[in-house]
Order: sequence, then structure tokens, then C-alpha cells
Amino acid sequence: MNRSELLASLAACVGERHVLTAPTDIAPYAVDWRRKYVGQAAAVVSPGSTAEVAAVLQLATAHRIPVVTQGGNTGMSGGATPDGTGTQIVLSTRRLNRIRQTDALNDTIEVEAGAVLEAVQVAASEVGRLFPLALAAQGSCTIGGNLATNAGGTAVLRYGNARDLTLGLEVVTPDGRIWNGLRGLRKDNTGYDLKQLYIGSEGTLGVITAAVLKLFPPPAARRTAMLTLPSIDNAVQLLNRVRADLGPALTAFEVISAACVPVLQRHFPEMRWPFETLVPVVALIEMSDHESEQHARDTLSFVLEQALEDEIATDGVIGESVAQSRALWALREHLSEAQAKEGPHIKHDISVPISRVAAFVDAAVKHVQLGFPGARMAWFGHLGDGNLHFNVLAPVGTDALAFCAGQGDVNRLVHDLVHAHSGSISAEHGLGQLRRDENARYKDGVELALMQGLKQALDPLGLMNPGKVLRPLSAG
Repeated sequence: MNRSELLASLAACVGERHVLTAPTDIAPYAVDWRRKYVGQAAAVVSPGSTAEVAAVLQLATAHRIPVVTQGGNTGMSGGATPDGTGTQIVLSTRRLNRIRQTDALNDTIEVEAGAVLEAVQVAASEVGRLFPLALAAQGSCTIGGNLATNAGGTAVLRYGNARDLTLGLEVVTPDGRIWNGLRGLRKDNTGYDLKQLYIGSEGTLGVITAAVLKLFPPPAARRTAMLTLPSIDNAVQLLNRVRADLGPALTAFEVISAACVPVLQRHFPEMRWPFETLVPVVALIEMSDHESEQHARDTLSFVLEQALEDEIATDGVIGESVAQSRALWALREHLSEAQAKEGPHIKHDISVPISRVAAFVDAAVKHVQLGFPGARMAWFGHLGDGNLHFNVLAPVGTDALAFCAGQGDVNRLVHDLVHAHSGSISAEHGLGQLRRDENARYKDGVELALMQGLKQALDPLGLMNPGKVLRPLSAG
């Protein structure tokens, strides 16, 4: 099939105006959010229904055309970027953006894959419910992408990640069949749980077109506190204490390292940092209370006071209003953008058991500083679930691009330590093409073989997002 025939066939599937062919129109879909990967595409096609997705995949299978599914294009690992051959088509889910139905009595919401996360949060609130998945990119990321990468975010400690929030899926298989698994059931013990294969698969097994997601009663009050700590070990101690005191009311427990703060202040000077003294670690705690604002404040105040009395923490503040709490969260949420403004740097999205976080951080900081003198370890993340973004910035005043030329050596050092501490080299960003080959270094051979077997069974022609997550079989 030549290019003109392909474009005509795609237009027959979705309508001519929903097939982009001009290089300038394709360009935004051919580069990842970090601008690390730039590819080419034969076309960008935007189906408006599940049936149209099926028609596109039937066409792709018939003519052996690789398909890269893309949602909001906010991924961090190049998982939704086409390669440089210009032979792949990008299947954008942006038109599949409907909120199909909400069921407050069942605490569920059925949405299409292209629905923006923030729109789902709003739809839930309109029926008096909470959809708790929360990410810095929630104004542009889509549910399909969240599910394809098993997104985490800031509320995993209380509500779990995307996998935990999903009850059912609708999926189009690579050959264009539609599996309707949109069941809003908490219990369904009738065989293999197929949805779990597609969640976290990064579009390599099929196209998620819709989902049934869990909703929750909204809390009566939320309170946020920020505390300064002498070390990451103190942060782990504080987490243990707060979990015991607050139980399921603890929604989030984030940590920020000292090296993050000057970068944040330099690029967002309008944001007020609440402490005058720079300390090794800061913890951001959020609790959700189902009683009252006063109960939430009294409870969190007691926890903070005990931490100060026991010298686990050295100082702290509580957000006394919604605006103050949002201001504290804004500091955490702007860390990635501040580091991006600082210049090229080396990112790691890792997780280790919480009990090993302090040992990992101490070892990683020591070894990176020895190997790369002056490097800044600007790490932060979700201590409550063991997920840290262990980012390494160039020494102040040096060429960041030149420093990042040694990324492979830094990655090997950090990821070897992650592996030694029984961790994962991708906690919530996915493997994409960024971590694919490194994953093969650390994964057990039997596990990799099982994954390859699933890929071969569900996508025998290898057309779904080829080259992501797993090496192509021909590459060994």
C-alpha cells in the first residue's frame, strides 16, 4: 500500500479531517514531552469512537502498518513517540474524550481513554465523589495514558496507583476486535483478569479505549503540613510515626532534598519557601479527614508537635487554609519544571522498599559525588510508596550538556544501587524506549521470557508500539 492509498484508507475509517499528513501538523505528535526523542510518522489519525479505532487497527493489521497510540503526550520515557522511519502511524485518542456515565451509588465512573485526568476529577466532583489520581500533568494527561503507564502520583499511599483504581476496561486488540470488559465489579472471579495485562503495557498489546474507574466519598477536610528534617532516615522514621498515628487518613507523604530548593527559588522566585534555613530534607504531609476541619487541624498539629518533641523534625508549618495548602503543594509540583528550566539533567524514576530508602539515598549520593564531583542530587518524590525521582544535575557553572554526555555511567551507577536494594528502575514513568534496554539488564530471564510470550500471543505481528518496553524479537 503506497502512501496515498494509506491516507485514503485512513480517511475512510475516521474522516479526512481527522487524518493529519502535513509535517507541521504531525510534528507535535512526533516529539516526546521532554524533547528527548524526535521521530517521524506517516500520519496522525484521530478516531472518534471505539468502532473507528477498530477499523484503523484492522487496516493496520491487513497492511502490516505499525501503530503508536498517544494520549496527552506527557510521558517521560518516550513511550508514545514514533520512530524515525516515517512508516508508523500515530493513533491519537484525543477525540475519545467523553465521560460516558457516572454511578454514585456504585462509586464508579466510565470514561473514554482520551478524557483528560482533570476533567474526570471534575466529573466525579459533580456527583459528590472523588477520583483521587493526581499528577502534576493532570490538566493535559489522559486516562488512557495514565492506565497504559500505570500512573502513580501523589495519592498512591492512600488510594493506590492507576491499576488499583481500575475496575474494567474496553480494549481494541491489534487485529481490530473489541473486548468489552467495562464491568464495575469489585469481585469477579471468572478467570484471568485481562485488564491487568493492558494496564502498564504502554500500548504494546492493544489500545485501551475506555475504562470503569473507582470513585470515593470526598473527605470533609484536608490538611497539609511541611516539616524540616535532619536526614532521609528521619523522614522514614517520621513516615512510620505518621502512618501509625493517622492510619488511612494519611493521603500523601512527599520528600524534597535540599538541592531542589535553590533551583526552585531561582526559576520560581514568586513562590515563597516557608523556611529560612536550608535543611537536608523536607517532608510534605497531607491527611484527609472525614470528620471536620477542626478535627483535621487538631490531629495534624498533634502529629507535628510530637515529631518536634522527639527531635525527628526540626521545624514545621501547617496550611491554615485551602490557599496555604495549595501553596505548599505548588512548591512540590513545580520541582520538575524548575529542574527542566535549570537545563539538561539526568533523571531517574526509581522505587525501593521503604525500609531501604535511607540506605539507598545515602549510598547513591556518596557514589555519585565520588564519581562526578560537584554533581547536585536534586531528588524528591513519594516516600510513602518508596518512589523517588533521583535526579542528578550538573555542577553549578558547568556545561550541562557536556555533563549529561556521561548519562550512561550515572544511570548504571544509580540503577545498580537500586537493584542491589531490591528496587525498580521505573516506578511510575514506564519503560518506553528510555529504560527498555536497561530493564533487560536487571529483569530476571524467566520474567522477560514470559513478557515476550505475552507480547507474541497478543500482538503476533509486532505492530503495537514496536520497540517499546521489550526489545523486538529479532533484536534478541
